[in-house]
Amino acid sequence: MDPTFIFTEQMLIWKAEKAAWRFITLPLDLSKEIKGFVEPRVGFGSVYVHATIGKTTWKTSIFPSKEGTYSLPIKAEVRKKEQLQDGDTVKVEITLQ
Repeated sequence: MDPTFIFTEQMLIWKAEKAAWRFITLPLDLSKEIKGFVEPRVGFGSVYVHATIGKTTWKTSIFPSKEGTYSLPIKAEVRKKEQLQDGDTVKVEITLQ
């Protein structure tokens, strides 16, 4: 069975020159725990997951940061289905793949 993690964090916005991205940063202790389950990967060091918010589940990746945490990008389709707004506190379930 693949490891599953549940946490609640705030959805943040990151604005780039031509776009804005929404993401949720995983807690540091949870990020450290996940690193114990995954092998080092080349490139960005992303980890494949199934993410669930509310009734919406999708395949995606979490991405490591310099601070030692992972970030989960939240697609517009998910935000719309779950009626999420910037700054909302969101309960998330991720399952490592």
